[in-house]
Amino acid sequence: MKEIKRDTYLKELIDRRGIPLIKVITGVRRCGKSYLLNPIFKDYLISDGVPEDHIIYLNLELLENEKLHDRETLHAFILDQVKDSSEYFLLLDEIQLVNRFESVLSSFLAKGNLNVYVTGSNSKFLSSDIVTEFRGRSEQIHMYPLSFAEFMTAYDGNKYDGWQEYIRYGGLPLIMHYSDSRQKMSYLNEVQQNIYLKDIIERHSVRNDTALRSLIEIVASSVGSLTNPYKLENTFKSKVNVSLSHNTINDYLGKLEESYIIECAKRFDVKGKQYMDTPVKYYFTDIGIRNSFVGFRQIEENHIMENVIYNELRHRGYQVDVGVVEIYERNLKTMEKSKKHVEIDFVANQGDRKYYIQSALTINDTEKRAIEARPLNNIDDFFKRIIVTGDLMLPGREENGIVIMNILDFLLNEDSLDREMS
Repeated sequence: MKEIKRDTYLKELIDRRGIPLIKVITGVRRCGKSYLLNPIFKDYLISDGVPEDHIIYLNLELLENEKLHDRETLHAFILDQVKDSSEYFLLLDEIQLVNRFESVLSSFLAKGNLNVYVTGSNSKFLSSDIVTEFRGRSEQIHMYPLSFAEFMTAYDGNKYDGWQEYIRYGGLPLIMHYSDSRQKMSYLNEVQQNIYLKDIIERHSVRNDTALRSLIEIVASSVGSLTNPYKLENTFKSKVNVSLSHNTINDYLGKLEESYIIECAKRFDVKGKQYMDTPVKYYFTDIGIRNSFVGFRQIEENHIMENVIYNELRHRGYQVDVGVVEIYERNLKTMEKSKKHVEIDFVANQGDRKYYIQSALTINDTEKRAIEARPLNNIDDFFKRIIVTGDLMLPGREENGIVIMNILDFLLNEDSLDREMS
């Protein structure tokens, strides 16, 4: 198998070199945090001229490192490797296995010449907890599963076949090692059942694990749909025939977000420039895990494509909301105007950059194109408006200024949002 490129995250690690903070790599389990540390980052440091004896990498999950789970033993071991005051790199994988690791990491940071990078997560301790423990003394590098562009760096085939693989099995890196579809599905089922769900159940002592699983399945089957705990409570009663309070549902959703399994996109009033109350949308950070929760049955490409676009925007560092635009419609019979809210799939913000983006599997007829363009045409600012479509077409700009591009062009070109279109 070809080497998977994770250049976005490698750059983030490189850019933080020399900053006197603990660099914490966070993300859903099995997204590739350990692989980013070693070999990707370690190999980069060596190629950049850092002596190998100035790079201290420890996978604390290995049996041979079990004695280092004692913080004093780890502290003594590391300091014994640091021979002088020149720059060293300390790469610690699965730091949560060290008892009371907070003080030992603080000690390493105080040395002044140690660049400290850590990962860590299990059922009792998430990588986000490390950030919380070191608030003000740490920086977070948040990882997602493979983007489609990263997936294609190791996929042995064309982009069209790769797309079909990606929207079915997702981007957990180990998926790339399997060639058989049954093995891929088995791996994803194993991850969601015995890692993701088990972690949440053990960490929070969840008693009703059946209800938790049912909730995830309901959310997975309605990706991209507006919902809230009250609506989900009614769904439980009607479809699952189980009574689960909206408070419990809200608590479970929070646990899923905390574990990075799903993310929430809030509604934003584009003209009023303020967030709106529920409902919200939920997206899965990995499509393969989402598909696993619905038994690899409900794989409608339009909903999957929307989820992939959301993940790509987050991978590129954007804050992503659901846009709401107020418009007025005229009744052709009475000629009276009435107020209506229409939706923009994504409002992507990063600093002073903003994009309004619609996801449309196809816009191959005039009516469909008009429906997708309508919310974008009612925005009264100057930021770029884009329709991403599954139709095979060259990117271009419509007369109304809306940019239209194919999903693969959007995903495979890092600068796709900023390209000038004729």
